[in-house]
Amino acid sequence: MKQLLLIAFTFLFVTTFAQKKLPIIKANSKTAKIYEEDGLLKGWNIDPKTKPDVYTTSKLVRVKTVKFRTDIDSITFKIKPGEKKDFIVLLNGKDSCYTQIASPEIKNFSKIKPEIHDSIPLFINNESTIYVKSIFNKVDSLNLNFDSGTTELVLTNEVLKHKIKSDPKLYNTTYNLNIGNSDYKTKLYPAELTGVGTDGRFGWDLFDGKIVELNYDKNVMIVHSILPKYVSRDKDFSKLNIKYLSSLFLVESTIEQGGVKNTNWFLFDTGYHRTAMLDNDLLKTGNFPADKMEVIKKVMMHGATGNEIPVVTSNLQILKIGKYELKDIPVQLLTGNKPLRGANIHILGNEVLKRFNTFFDFQNNVIYLKPNHFYNDGYVEQKKSGA
Repeated sequence: MKQLLLIAFTFLFVTTFAQKKLPIIKANSKTAKIYEEDGLLKGWNIDPKTKPDVYTTSKLVRVKTVKFRTDIDSITFKIKPGEKKDFIVLLNGKDSCYTQIASPEIKNFSKIKPEIHDSIPLFINNESTIYVKSIFNKVDSLNLNFDSGTTELVLTNEVLKHKIKSDPKLYNTTYNLNIGNSDYKTKLYPAELTGVGTDGRFGWDLFDGKIVELNYDKNVMIVHSILPKYVSRDKDFSKLNIKYLSSLFLVESTIEQGGVKNTNWFLFDTGYHRTAMLDNDLLKTGNFPADKMEVIKKVMMHGATGNEIPVVTSNLQILKIGKYELKDIPVQLLTGNKPLRGANIHILGNEVLKRFNTFFDFQNNVIYLKPNHFYNDGYVEQKKSGA
């Protein structure tokens, strides 16, 4: 039955494509590239068997330009939030590859009644890893890191092998994840590593269209359907615009050393347990005097897949986030293994971010930050080095 439905859907889809008199571009190679506005580059494999072959853009908050380039041709679209653009790639003059560029649907839960204010105990350990208790697939109790630098659900290979009672399928199957009083639908992915003391991590996209509050003073995470009114009225909150890039999001911040200031976009990453990681290419472009920063130590870190990443930790004089300035921060310098291929970005980690009670407004695409009791604490790297 499923196969018959798939055949019927494919026939209907191809017929619809044909009726639209879609634009056609040519290709002699299956390898293509997709350029999103703001400089993000994605590799793409042209596949005549997949109908349609869908590329999903970053979450859009305005009209955005997307360019699809083959080895011999290209096409450019202006795409609105929630819009789709269809076209055909003619491969080697004979194979029609039905392709679609789609922006994610717009979600907004602000009108639902009654309002949702789901309060969930929030835990934080000595490694600045934040986590909540959850239930996967209605069976397995897990401690999961809320990682704003990822999407969907990721569990470690060790947990998948020894702790999960069921036998879940990875990548394409949707599962239930219970957090607080709500159930979320998510796909499942494996990883070698995750936040210290946790079984895995879940991403910000589970809450798209909602508001997420992280209150470190009260040790609580609250998922709201609407932003509490007092937030916008409280002058101690600093408001930052969100910029979406690929499946993640960034905020603008400023670094300063020896009187030289650079303002750039930073990945807002609660899953990264250190202070900040600075991209060497961005530093060079901004003529930032990284060589003048005091070196604290050199170590070998490991990425989520277990890959080795050489990292230098140096002292940064000033990091400005919104209207708040942090001074003498031990930061890491990133030399490779960038989090987003095709994009040079800095990263803000939770050793800095935990110092602010935070509201993620995924309806209006802004973040509110207000200093909490961690704000004036020393940094882990300083404590370890005796500074």
